[in-house]
Parts: sequence; C-alpha cells; structure tokens
Amino acid sequence: METVAVIDFETTGISPSQGDRATEVAIVLVRAGQVLDRFQSLINAGVRVPGFITQLTGITNAMVAAAPPAERVMAQASRFVGGAPMVAHNAAFDRKFWLHELALAGLPAPQPFACTVLLSRRLYPQAPNHRLGSLVDYHGLPRTGAAHRALADAEMAAALLGRIQYDLRHRHGVPAPDHALLMALQRCAKPAVSRFLAQWPT
Repeated sequence: METVAVIDFETTGISPSQGDRATEVAIVLVRAGQVLDRFQSLINAGVRVPGFITQLTGITNAMVAAAPPAERVMAQASRFVGGAPMVAHNAAFDRKFWLHELALAGLPAPQPFACTVLLSRRLYPQAPNHRLGSLVDYHGLPRTGAAHRALADAEMAAALLGRIQYDLRHRHGVPAPDHALLMALQRCAKPAVSRFLAQWPT
C-alpha cells in the first residue's frame, strides 16, 4: 500500500496572490488507514496575523513571531512529504499555499492533490454538508483537537480519507482504492460514480 500525505494549512487569508501567507502547517502520513508519522509547525512568514484570524484559529502575532521562518519550515515539510501524493480537505486552498510557500523557498512541488471535499460529494451526497467537522460527525469519526488548528484538521482529514477508502473497498468493491483512483473519482461526474467504480480496474 502506498503512503499518502494529508496536509492542512492555517493562513492569514484565502489567497496567496493577495499577499496572504501560511501561519501553520501540519502533515499526517498515512498508509492503509494507519498514521505513520506527523509533522506540525507554526510559521513565521514575516506578515501580520489579522485579528479575525486570531479569533478563528487562536494563532497570535506573538506565536508566529516566535516560530521558525517559512523557508526553514517548508524545507522540512518538503523533506517530510518526499514523493508521497497528497490529500487535503478543500484541496484547492491547501494546494495553492503549498505551491506558493514552496516556490518562495525555492523548492519544487510535484505532488498531485486529491480532495476529500470532492470525494465526499460523490460518495456521500446525503451528508448534511461537506465541511470537515460535519463529515467527521456524520461518520462518527473522532475529533482530534480544536478546529482550525492545522494538526487537528489534518488528523480529521486523514480519518475521513480512511473512511472513504474503507467504503470504496467494502461498499463499492474496489480492492485497492489508491491515490490514482481518488484523483480520477474526484473528476467523475456525480451521476456516473457508480458506473465509474464498477468499471475501475481491479
């Protein structure tokens, strides 16, 4: 079974193109539904944390001022991930910060990203919504800490990924729901999901 890296960022805003930067990153390495290792660090990117972000995350300007510089953290994060493919909840958000912060550190970011939001919309259309906390509660998964902190959210996303892969095996008959399947499934039109999974190579 392959190792997958589940990542979550906390940031100063929603868009690096508007000057927003990461304040915290966490990565959970998982294989066959089991956590292998964890990486977490606050990040000093030399920018101010807005008050509403502190209210949301609990991350203060004093905390990031005492944190390691972004270039060092991202170099460590890149080494930690290695060549593992990546997963995030709302991956479009985390991927753009992963790409941006690594680019500023002069590092490549070749990893493909699968998204547990897109996957959940295809597999669990009956869920009340597709926010991470709601899906964790819907599936009866453990809450691992305060929401909107990177490690807690990465661990909950990893648990959700494990549930998705379990259901792909046991409900949909996919013996090896690897990252390639996840990437293909998240692009599949919702009405075609059952047919797509039935035809996936075994």
